[in-house]
Amino acid sequence: MSRKHQHYRGAEVSCWVKYVLFGFNIIFWLLGAAFLAVGLWAWAEKGVLANLSSITDLGGFDPVWLFMVVGTVMFVLGFAGCIGALRENTVLLKFFSVFLGLIFFLELTAGILALVFKDWIKDQLNFFINNNVKAYRDDIDLQNLIDFAQNYWSCCGAHGPNDWNLNMYFNCTDNNPSRERCGVPFSCCIKDPAEDVINTQCGYDVRLKAESDQLKFINTKGCVGQFEKWLQENLIVVSGVFVCVALLQIFGICLAQNLVSDVGAVRANRTLTELGGGFALKHTSQSGAFVFGFLSGSFFCLVFSPGSPPPPPPPPPPRDQG
Repeated sequence: MSRKHQHYRGAEVSCWVKYVLFGFNIIFWLLGAAFLAVGLWAWAEKGVLANLSSITDLGGFDPVWLFMVVGTVMFVLGFAGCIGALRENTVLLKFFSVFLGLIFFLELTAGILALVFKDWIKDQLNFFINNNVKAYRDDIDLQNLIDFAQNYWSCCGAHGPNDWNLNMYFNCTDNNPSRERCGVPFSCCIKDPAEDVINTQCGYDVRLKAESDQLKFINTKGCVGQFEKWLQENLIVVSGVFVCVALLQIFGICLAQNLVSDVGAVRANRTLTELGGGFALKHTSQSGAFVFGFLSGSFFCLVFSPGSPPPPPPPPPPRDQG
C-alpha cells in the first residue's frame, strides 16, 4: 500500500465541517461589507468623509457608528472564518474562534451586569436619551432614530414632553426665538388615522397648554418607561433572539475548532508518514490539544527513545544424565 493511500485512509479533513463553516462565514462577510458600505455612504452624504474632524463634533449618538462598528466586526470575522476554512489556515481559524469567543464572553458579561445593576442601566439609558434630545437637530440620522423610537413606543422624551426643554430649539425660555419654542417633535403627536400626510407642525406650542389638554394632542409617557414595558411584554421573543445568537456563536466556534483539529491531524500524519512512521491516525473530532499531545508523544518516542536492550541469551541445554 502506497504512502499516499495510507494518508487518505487515515486522518482526513471533514468536507461537511469545512464547507458549512465556509458558507456560515461568507454570509457574515457579505453582510459586514454591506453594513460598511451603508455606513460609508451615510457619512459621505453628510460630508463627514470630506471633513473627518466632524466625527467628534456631534454631541449625541451618530447611528452610523453602529453600522461601522458592527460592519467591521462582521467583515473581519467573516473574512477570517471564510478564508481560514477554504484554505485550511489554522492561524485564521484560531483567530476566528478566539475573537468570536471574546464577543460571546462580552455579551454574556453585559447580560449579567444588566440583570444585576438594573437601576444603573436605567439611569444610563435616561442620560443617553436626554443627551441625544439635546442634539436632535444636529444630525439627520439621529433625528430619524429619535422620531422612530418615539413613534414606535408612543412616547415623548425620556420621562415626558418636558424633557424637550433640554433642546435649544424646543425649550420654553423667553429668549428662545425658535418657532418650535415650547413644542415637541411631530413624532410625539398622536396620529390621526384619517390623515394621509404627516403634519410635521402638530407639536408646535403644545406645551403651552395645560397637561390635561396635552393628552389630546401628544403622547405624554416617557420613552424609558415605555421601553421597559415593551421589554417585559416581549421578554420571550427578546430572550429567544439572544439565545439564537449565542447558539450560532457557539456553533461557529465548535466548527472552527473541529476543523483546526482535523487540519492538525492531517498535517501531523503526513509528516510522520514522510518520516517513515508508517502509521495513519484514525479520523477523530476530539480536541486539538489531545490530538497534538498524542502525536507529539508518539513522535518523540519513535525518534528519541533509546534502542531496546538485546534479548537475554537462551538457557543452556540440559545435561545428559546418561
